[in-house]
Amino acid sequence: MTSHVHDLLVVGGGPAGAATAYWAALSGLDVVVVEKKAFPRDKTCGDGLTPRGVHQLEEMGLAGALKPFHRFGGLRTIAHGRTIEMSWPDHPVYPDYGYVVRRCDLDTIVAEHAVSAGATLLQSTEALRPVEGEGGRIDGAVVVCKDGVRSTEGGAESTILARHVVVADGANSRFGRALGTARDRGYPMGMAIRTYYESPAHDDPWIESALDVRDRQGNAMPGYGWVFPVGNGTINVGVGLLSTFRDYRDVNTSVLMEEFAHSLPDHWGIDPTKPTQPPTGGRLPMAGSVGPKAGPNWLVVGDAAGAVNPFNGEGIDYAYETGRLAAGLIAEAAARSNDAVLTRYPGMLEEEYGLYFKVANLFARVIGNPALIRELTRVGMRSKPLMEWALRVMANLLRDEERGSAEAAYGAIAAVVRLVPDRFTRVGAA
Repeated sequence: MTSHVHDLLVVGGGPAGAATAYWAALSGLDVVVVEKKAFPRDKTCGDGLTPRGVHQLEEMGLAGALKPFHRFGGLRTIAHGRTIEMSWPDHPVYPDYGYVVRRCDLDTIVAEHAVSAGATLLQSTEALRPVEGEGGRIDGAVVVCKDGVRSTEGGAESTILARHVVVADGANSRFGRALGTARDRGYPMGMAIRTYYESPAHDDPWIESALDVRDRQGNAMPGYGWVFPVGNGTINVGVGLLSTFRDYRDVNTSVLMEEFAHSLPDHWGIDPTKPTQPPTGGRLPMAGSVGPKAGPNWLVVGDAAGAVNPFNGEGIDYAYETGRLAAGLIAEAAARSNDAVLTRYPGMLEEEYGLYFKVANLFARVIGNPALIRELTRVGMRSKPLMEWALRVMANLLRDEERGSAEAAYGAIAAVVRLVPDRFTRVGAA
């Protein structure tokens, strides 16, 4: 057992953990990060960085590191035989471009950047359980090194001590559950599957979203599809759906993925029978649905806190943002020797995301109904201005003067949702 006590232990070195570590180390804290895998490592993800995510990376000084990767200017939406191409909106804070960066590259870049700021990164090291202190405090974690020779079961355990702990170990968050975190099942759970295909359009200037997913026979399928050009000869192809879909648990995502690949537009030029790797999938808690998010000396960030956008499954930007918020509060708590500062964290998240996630949660109920979402998309695809407004709302890119739009969206969606039980939830309604 080590006697050294770090200022901050970050459990997990992905987007949320690495961002937390970077900002905390930059403020002068002694930070150690434990990541159970070794970089570079793959993650199931669409690999897309929207303007919010790009902004956070640029704030971290990583604009130059993004330059070699594929930059795109907006979203192409396809549904009901119509196609609309929409550029990212002008915004006083966020850029009008995004990037597609495979997670094996992106997460390595940000983790190494945290190290360059002064954080210590322990790879192939898993946090097994918290070291419990007094009054609900966490004094650190019991960890085990998985160095490629020793397994988790056979490795020697050791203890890392810290005055503060940030939980950033992802959607399943074993460490968070050990602290008592749990998902509010009144909020949606997302499910997604993706793989890669070689494509002559690998550097297309648009990412693509299919709102009307159909199989090879033209039958409607649940969920939505995406195609993100990676710029390296391949495209990221995936399908997602929410737990609000009535038969969610019965969906075979592998079949869904195969059918979507076979139905992709010809301009992608793929061989749907030859993905470059087997499809992988996962589940994500959404809309800030995991709590509690704060304890006496610990905070929960990113996917571990359910900080994922139900509109589009986007989580990287919220991982960076919540990590930065957490790091700032912990730096303040350390400077003032007052951990009561951390009690502000849930309120800060509510102020930043509360209304937005509430709108998205309602929308999730709507899009979980195939009949209703087909009609809404049919109407929307007839109006590019309407779809551009929807893009700003869904990507959380409203300007301050447009905040009233979120309130209006909430009211409109709430009115629609009230109709759902009567009109669309009967068996066979889809």
